[in-house]
Amino acid sequence: MAEPETEGTDLSLRAAEVASDVSETDKPQERRRLVSTFTRAVTTGARAAGRGTRAVRRRAGDGAGWLSDQVVAMAPRLRVRDRTTLTAQFPGKSPDEIADALIEGAARAAAAAGGAAGMAAALPVLPAIPVEIAAETLLLVGIELKLVAELHEAYGTPAPGKFPERMSAYVGAWAHRRGVFMIEGGLIFAAGSPLARLLRRRLVGRASRSAFSLGPMLTGAAAGALFNRRETRKLGREIQRDLRRHAVEPPRGPWWHL
Repeated sequence: MAEPETEGTDLSLRAAEVASDVSETDKPQERRRLVSTFTRAVTTGARAAGRGTRAVRRRAGDGAGWLSDQVVAMAPRLRVRDRTTLTAQFPGKSPDEIADALIEGAARAAAAAGGAAGMAAALPVLPAIPVEIAAETLLLVGIELKLVAELHEAYGTPAPGKFPERMSAYVGAWAHRRGVFMIEGGLIFAAGSPLARLLRRRLVGRASRSAFSLGPMLTGAAAGALFNRRETRKLGREIQRDLRRHAVEPPRGPWWHL
């Protein structure tokens, strides 16, 4: 039956849409609304989705293999601003200043995701916890993948190839926590490859930490928001340090061509 695959595709598509929207808004209320709507749709509305959602719940419980597939499927669906767009949105800003703004925006978006998951755990109807963890993890990774991609654009060092190929490269960069040019061993996501194993390990760690946001009442919300903000900011700074060393700068004089 095709239902499980369709449901998984719907989840990765929706996660990509929300990750893109929540990363770009500078309004806290809008961030909370976007994330809360996504969380409720995946969790408290699970009963209405029937057999397809039960399949997602079962597969989400199977481990990082399923989650890894969803991340790879989500990546090319993310909305990524290129260098021209970023320059227009941040007029007069240097690459470092644009990068700083992107990192802080992503950190705030990640905090909203963790806070919303914690609040969902306090609902009177117990949500499907495995699906909730998978959904929050996908959303967080989507926010961070968009950040990784736009940092490369801000510094004029985008990955080569067409958009799907570039996004695959950024998945590898996210797993390695390095700029794409620093990755050794290729970008092969086949089962058992070094990159596939690393991606799964990263996702296991991210998903297990997402469980902290499912603590009781507001404790989980506060812990999830704080942790996500810190981790996303840390990732952004690590990527930024690599990109600074390889940034493409405009010509500054005749010596440029020497």
